[in-house]
Amino acid sequence: MRYLPLSPDDRSQMLGAIGVPSVDDLFKDVPQSARRDGLLELPMHQGELEVERAMGGMAARNRPAGAGPSFLGGGAYRHHIPASVDHLIQRSEFLTSYTPYQPEISQGTLQFLFEFQTQVAMLTGMEIANASMYEGATACAEAVMMAGRLTRRHKAVLSGALHPHYCAVVRTTAQFGAMDVVSKDLSLDGSEDLSVDLDDQTACMVVQNPDVFGRLHDYAGLAAACHEAGAVLVVAVTEVVSLGAVKSPGEMGADIVAAEGQSLGVGLNFGGPYVGLMAAHKKHVRQMPGRLCGEAVDVDYRRSFVLTLSTREQHIRREKATSNICTNSGLCALAFGIHVALLGEVGMRRLAGLNHAAAVELARRLGKVPGVKLADGAFFNEFAVTLPGPAADVVQTMADRDILAGVPASRLFPDREELANVLLVAATETNTSDEMDALVAGLTEVLS
Repeated sequence: MRYLPLSPDDRSQMLGAIGVPSVDDLFKDVPQSARRDGLLELPMHQGELEVERAMGGMAARNRPAGAGPSFLGGGAYRHHIPASVDHLIQRSEFLTSYTPYQPEISQGTLQFLFEFQTQVAMLTGMEIANASMYEGATACAEAVMMAGRLTRRHKAVLSGALHPHYCAVVRTTAQFGAMDVVSKDLSLDGSEDLSVDLDDQTACMVVQNPDVFGRLHDYAGLAAACHEAGAVLVVAVTEVVSLGAVKSPGEMGADIVAAEGQSLGVGLNFGGPYVGLMAAHKKHVRQMPGRLCGEAVDVDYRRSFVLTLSTREQHIRREKATSNICTNSGLCALAFGIHVALLGEVGMRRLAGLNHAAAVELARRLGKVPGVKLADGAFFNEFAVTLPGPAADVVQTMADRDILAGVPASRLFPDREELANVLLVAATETNTSDEMDALVAGLTEVLS
């Protein structure tokens, strides 16, 4: 605490005012086993120049996806972001704005959030969307909790093909919301019958499309089975660009959609910040977390925007709150909205088509590499291949040659030995024919 401008006498007075003899007594409820003994293993203080050098050296160890051929996916995707997106979000009225507590002076913020909601609802094929979540995984967890409130049931069944990071966040969140989580085993051939797990205790089924291996599914049959059993179907989407080409979750009969919006406007950013999307049916609006912006008129009948619904405990009675989510990733939501607006419907469909065509072409080329076996099934811009040896070793060897070959499945499923040789490969509009040639040539040499 040496950076706080308080003397020992100041601290003694503060402790006396709250009635404890020492700072350690403030942490008495934290188990001793959870406390750290001594200082962290960090270097002691240095001058500004030395710190800049040290931090610069650490940063230089990172390799941006745009520094060379990159075929990374696994839930985060590299796409071209128009320069106008960054230019516009850095305008001071956007960059420095805060939560729109006072609608009369927050009309710009409320309007872009309203437009964002409209875009998300249209992309997902749903009736309503909220004003954004933190990112896809927490949006998925919020969707599960929402399903519990809607059905008054306490069991959530997670597809084995749901991204394991999403599963982990759902389990972490559910333990504080009286939800029992059942995780299904990953089916390597893509077949999975979740309807056998439906019973009168099931609040929701959670699936992903495209799934964690990039495979496409039509969940219309499962949606019908869920509705017949009184359960909710939650569809997670990690690659939002896919919604420009594939059947939307709403068309399949989904009740709640939780998605990651990183692909549009936001960028990879070494892992964040990202922006979560959530959409649902209008009849379920009061159980949605976060906030919803709406369109209205003022006393002079001029078009205006308001916070129609705020369901966090700061705005309403704590026992009525649906979530304690607060920051709405507003700047990322704005970037998403600008990118979607620049694309329009025609551009969105064209972008999706370019992604699918790139992946199909890459799959065709990889299929000719000796030892590489393509997974069966339809895909969008990501697919799985099986290599003759551990995929993690191949990825490291390729990275040493400045090619990011993909995500080894063992990184997502470290306990599944049978997946050790599986590699997830993604191709987007940013991947050139020369980059595909480099990947094919590199794999051919490494596997020979």
